[in-house]
Amino acid sequence: MASEAPEPATRLARGLVAIDIGNSRIKLGLFTTIPGAGLPTPDRSLSLERWDGGRVQQWLTAADSPASPAQVDWRVCSVNRPAEASALQWLASREEQVERLAAEGLPLAIEVERPDLVGMDRLASAIGANRLRRPTSAAIVIDVGSAITVDLIKPNGAFAGGAILPGIVMSARALHDYTDLLPLVPMSELGVPPPALGVSTIPAMRSGLFWGAVGAMRELVSRLGAGLPAPQVFLTGGAAPAVASLLSNEAGEPAAYVPHLTLGGVALASPLP
Repeated sequence: MASEAPEPATRLARGLVAIDIGNSRIKLGLFTTIPGAGLPTPDRSLSLERWDGGRVQQWLTAADSPASPAQVDWRVCSVNRPAEASALQWLASREEQVERLAAEGLPLAIEVERPDLVGMDRLASAIGANRLRRPTSAAIVIDVGSAITVDLIKPNGAFAGGAILPGIVMSARALHDYTDLLPLVPMSELGVPPPALGVSTIPAMRSGLFWGAVGAMRELVSRLGAGLPAPQVFLTGGAAPAVASLLSNEAGEPAAYVPHLTLGGVALASPLP
C-alpha cells in the first residue's frame, strides 16, 4: 500500500513573529512557512535578556530577512508579566497586530484543574511535541530553564500536567543565599557534565547541582511514564543540550533536544494569520 503524501507546507501571506517571554530570556522566531507535518522551524531567531526594541527592529529588518515589519503579525507567549508589558508597550507604539496566547482556544486538550493557571510556555511546548511524537505514543516534555518543568502528554495528545522544580542556576543561587560560606557558582557557564566526585567545595557544588537536577528529571520521566509504553522524551531550554544525552525513556530511547520547541508551538497555537 502506498504511503499517504505529506501535507504541503503553507506559505504565510504575512510573516509571523512568535515571542516566548520567559523568566530569564526572551526568544523570538520569525516564521514565513508552516509545514503540514512536523514542527515549524523559524527562519531566524533572536534571544534577549530583556526587551530591546532597537535590537528587535534590527533583527527583523536585516538584509537577509524574508519579511519586513510591515509584513508580520506578532504572537506572544509569556510567563513574565513585567517583561511582557515592555514588549507589548513597544508593539503598541508601532500599532502592530498582536495576539496574546491564553489556554482557552488552544489546539490542545488540557486535562488539569485550572488550565488558565498553567504556564503558557508549557502549553506551547506541548503543542509542539504533538507534532513530533509518534501518533500512538505519549510524550514527556522537559524545559530546562530558570525552572525545570517535566510534563506528560498523553497518547491522545492531551496535556496532563507534570512537575516543576528549581532550575540549576536558581538552585545555585539558593545555596549561596541561604548559607554562610558557600559561594555563588556560575552554573550558567556549565556545558559539560561535571565529575560526580567533587574534591573541593565548588566542584562538589557543581556535582550536586548538576547531577541532582539530572536525577530528578530521570525519576520524573520514570514516574510520569509509568504504565505507558515508553513515552518519547523531548528537551528544550537553555541548559537542555548539556543533559539531553543523559536522559532516555524506559525502553532506552534517547531524549531528543529540540531547541525551538516552544516557539514552534507558539506558531501552531492559533489558525494561520
